[in-house]
Amino acid sequence: MGAFIAAATGFPAVVFTAALAVVVLYWLLVALGAADAHGHGHGHFHSRAHSGGRWLGGVPVTLAFSLFVAVGWLISFCASVLLVPSSPAGVLVGAVVLIGTGYVSWYATKLLVRPLHRLFPDEHGPSRLDFVGLTCTIRTGRVDADFGQAEVRAADGSAATVQVRQTGNDALAGGSTGLLYAYDEPGEFFWVAPYDSALDPRTGPGTTG
Repeated sequence: MGAFIAAATGFPAVVFTAALAVVVLYWLLVALGAADAHGHGHGHFHSRAHSGGRWLGGVPVTLAFSLFVAVGWLISFCASVLLVPSSPAGVLVGAVVLIGTGYVSWYATKLLVRPLHRLFPDEHGPSRLDFVGLTCTIRTGRVDADFGQAEVRAADGSAATVQVRQTGNDALAGGSTGLLYAYDEPGEFFWVAPYDSALDPRTGPGTTG
């Protein structure tokens, strides 16, 4: 047991041992429900590599990093036992082992996550352009060419506060309903106009049940 601890806490394995401790703690929190396996949260910690990523292969970063650390720890531990001598030259050998372990672990992780990619289909977050054509509720006392905010609900039911502007002098006061008909990318705001339900083919008088 003493030899195992010495190898795990010695250089270079200690680098991956510390990282492995963090990974194990994280997955324990996931098991207890205190963390999300995909990393979702208010801070948007979740990150997913796209198919053209360097080595994550399109799976959540948390999973890929866990595999990288686990493989790296196993390789560095075995190398510490078999290759790193207990002499002054051990530090130099350990540094070479650490660099080699990182490369081998990177390549092994890339191979391991490849078959897992199909379990994690690409998910695209909502785009601001998805709001064009939706109605909104004005949240400011006025809307003009330079000022205005509104609340809009996405298709999934989530609400967002967006900047809105209008070209005319229509009465758009707080609580009134507007229609987002265009998005200005340079200004990062929506053009809005008063919404008349009677003119909406989905809700107008000509609608039949």
